[in-house]
Amino acid sequence: MSNTTEQRVRELGSRWAEAEKRGDIDALDALSTDDFTLVGPLGFVLNKQQWLDRYRTGALVTQSLVWDDIEVREYGHSAVAIGSHSQRAEYQGNSADGRFRATHLAIRRGDDWLLAGMHLSPLGGPPPFTA
Repeated sequence: MSNTTEQRVRELGSRWAEAEKRGDIDALDALSTDDFTLVGPLGFVLNKQQWLDRYRTGALVTQSLVWDDIEVREYGHSAVAIGSHSQRAEYQGNSADGRFRATHLAIRRGDDWLLAGMHLSPLGGPPPFTA
C-alpha cells in the first residue's frame, strides 16, 4: 500500500471525526459519496440523508469523538480502514456514549478520498462460553 493512500485515508477519518464533533452537515456531505450508507451499532441502516438529518434536526449532539487504533488496507481505488470509535453523545436527549469497532469504506475520486460507508459494532469482551 502506498504511504500516501494510508495518510489520505487516515486524514479523511480525522476530518470526518472533527465534522461529527461539530455537527457540520456541509463538511459531512462533502466528505461522503452520494450513496453513503451507515450501519449503526445496533444493526440499523441509514442512507446519507438520514445520516445527515441526525444533526440537521438536532437529534444528535456529539460532545467528543475519537477515531484511533486504525489499520488501512488499499484495494486500487478503494480502501478499508478498521479502527476504534469512542464517543460521548446524546440522541434525542438519551445517552449515545460508546466504544465501537468501526469499519470505514473509502473510495478514491480523482485526487480525493470519500467515505462510501461505515459499520459500527459495540466493543466488548469475548462471549462467556469462550472463557
